[in-house]
Amino acid sequence: MEIEEVFSSKPRMKILKLIARLGTLNISEITKRTKLNYTATNQHLKLLETEGILQQRTYGRIRMYKFNENSPKAKAVQNLIDTWEQVNNQ
Repeated sequence: MEIEEVFSSKPRMKILKLIARLGTLNISEITKRTKLNYTATNQHLKLLETEGILQQRTYGRIRMYKFNENSPKAKAVQNLIDTWEQVNNQ
């Protein structure tokens, strides 16, 4: 997948910003905070996981998502979001 495809989706960017800000979250919390429906949220999370940006851990029936600490893509995305937020808050 090309970088344009990852960043071209406003819902995907909402999810990435949320996880960058709050850390590990479950799909229900992501859905609630982004105001997206469950199916759309799940599709975006799967895509971000396939790209190696997010990592999923399952605890029983609960799926938790966070940035994949071993992925250069994840580190780059997180750095971009952090830098963008810092500049906007100055």
